[in-house]
Amino acid sequence: MKGLEFPVIGSKVKNLHKKFDLSSPAGRKQYFQAKVGDEIHDIKDYLKENTFIAYMLGKKNSGKGTYSKLFTEIFGEDRIATISVGDVVRETHANWDSFKKSDKYNQLKALYRGYISYDDAVDALLGRSTANLLPTEFVLALLKLYIQQYEGKSIFIDGLPREMDQVSYSLYFRDLINYRQDPDMFILIDIPESVISERIKYRRICPACHTSRNLKLLVTSKIGYDKKKDEFYLICDNPSCTGERMVAKEGDDLGIEPIRPRLEKDEEILKKAFALYGIPKVLLRNHVPVKDADKYFDGYEITPEYVLKQKNGRVIVSEKPWTVKDDNGVDSFSLLAPAVIVALIKQLAEILPSS
Repeated sequence: MKGLEFPVIGSKVKNLHKKFDLSSPAGRKQYFQAKVGDEIHDIKDYLKENTFIAYMLGKKNSGKGTYSKLFTEIFGEDRIATISVGDVVRETHANWDSFKKSDKYNQLKALYRGYISYDDAVDALLGRSTANLLPTEFVLALLKLYIQQYEGKSIFIDGLPREMDQVSYSLYFRDLINYRQDPDMFILIDIPESVISERIKYRRICPACHTSRNLKLLVTSKIGYDKKKDEFYLICDNPSCTGERMVAKEGDDLGIEPIRPRLEKDEEILKKAFALYGIPKVLLRNHVPVKDADKYFDGYEITPEYVLKQKNGRVIVSEKPWTVKDDNGVDSFSLLAPAVIVALIKQLAEILPSS
């Protein structure tokens, strides 16, 4: 990211020459044990009696959901919860009629403190009022209410802060939800815009089951070739699906341009959080300069690019390391998610106090 320097935290282990299957849970378990087994043991020991709260900050499509799921896969749903602020707001909106009839309605009202009335804030949530935007104070009250069901679990929060004013709110949020003695931290993710753009441009969606894949980065086991359009296409291989031809979403061919204002705002928030003192930061980068890759990572940790060719009516698939330009124009490899999680675990083990 321009203007910020995220360190390369390698995962290579001396004299470890085994190649692990990062596409399977069993393979990932062996991989994480080999790479950061001691750190995992220490964190699990900490989580037996303690919790933490982490704010995940990264640009749209930076992999926040993927990283939190992998972390939960390692440490268990009984210890870890991920809360998407956007999902909480959308779920509350969609189920408002039943929400209003439950005890949660009055609990939320008691938690809310803000500069517009509670009723006006509700109108903003439901879209009945254009006079007021949904206030941050209402979102925080809703989040506090939602977090109560995760007592005893460490929490990853995705979507706070989303606005500049929310950076300051997040500094004291753990106190407001009675995590008074628990460590809190920012998890900041550095991802080149070129990676985000390619993920969008080559994204393909199944029109039946809505499974998402990527024509360049995450192909299915079944691939076809359209002679009329002179293009390859993916066939959904979800076992529960009917095998539909996957399609691009309208506007995906434009890459990041439609969401550029959002990306610029995300970057501004990242830089503000990066500059804060007094709160620990976990710095993750999903890319490594090509010239340094072999020093820090094993080849199977590099994101592959799938190259498709058509020959005698057959589609031939080959792989090569996916090379991108980072935001400073440096040739770089993108890292698979497990390699990024290794960096997360190493830093988290240093932040959390010994139990």
